[in-house]
Amino acid sequence: MTKNKESQLFYEYLADWIKIYKQDAVRDVTLNKYRSSLKWVRRIAPTLYLKDLTKRTYQEIINEYAVTHEHQTTLDFHHQIKSAILDAVDEGLIPSNPTRNAVIKGKTPRKKKLKFLNEAELKKLIQQLDLGNEINWDWFLLLIIKTGLRFSEALAVTPNDFDFNSKMLRINKTWDYKSIQGGFQKTKNEASVRSIQLDWQLSMQFSLLIHGMPPEKPIFISNKRIFNSTINNHLKLLCKQADIPVITVHGLRHTHASLLLFGDVSIATVAERLGHSSMTTTQETYIHIIRELEAKDNEKIMHQMSKLN
Repeated sequence: MTKNKESQLFYEYLADWIKIYKQDAVRDVTLNKYRSSLKWVRRIAPTLYLKDLTKRTYQEIINEYAVTHEHQTTLDFHHQIKSAILDAVDEGLIPSNPTRNAVIKGKTPRKKKLKFLNEAELKKLIQQLDLGNEINWDWFLLLIIKTGLRFSEALAVTPNDFDFNSKMLRINKTWDYKSIQGGFQKTKNEASVRSIQLDWQLSMQFSLLIHGMPPEKPIFISNKRIFNSTINNHLKLLCKQADIPVITVHGLRHTHASLLLFGDVSIATVAERLGHSSMTTTQETYIHIIRELEAKDNEKIMHQMSKLN
């Protein structure tokens, strides 16, 4: 039972709010983010009462969090805490919204270089894959290479998700590989629920591979728990054998997207295929590739205009 507003600490209210509004309502990975935010609030403001939460005290919490986190992470933290505070305002526990016009700071982000393979390097990698007559992790890697699936999405693929008549793969769930028990869970966002066109060769290969397998059971999951690091280590070994740059499984997703963009596939189509919530995400992620393509387009424009002289 929650305490009254005179005696309830801010982090206690936040803990209650998460339990009431978020538990069993969001994916476990999202719930864990809320719980992480709760831990930080308790660490930063352990003695702050809900009734004493003001615009100034809220800004001090944000500023303290921003000292050790980048701007985007601080913004996510702000959005989560703000949601709880707005409900407190609606309940009459706080007279006004202390998060209004909060200034979001953050430490300087590290320069992140997008890692992906070019077409020649990717072909070398594929040549190293052991693609036999039974499902293995090399088939898992090939599926990601050719579809751009997220790691958790590929783990959740079942025979029922394939439509070999139309050469389509339906993505409507992920596999909770971070928990001991595993299990299906929701996709990252609504846009991640999608159907992906398969090339005829991949479609034919998987139609033979999964023949006779339980229709609703993930084709890559056994009784043994799966770790992202295990598959990345396997991929690292394959990259070294192929004498190409070492990338991660997520790097294969970037590789898929980059090959499509360099192949003149529209940003809108790439965003839909990757399951991005908006084209903005795609543009921000692949900005360097897009700028390179724009430079080539400018050359094409100048070439066409020069013909008019």
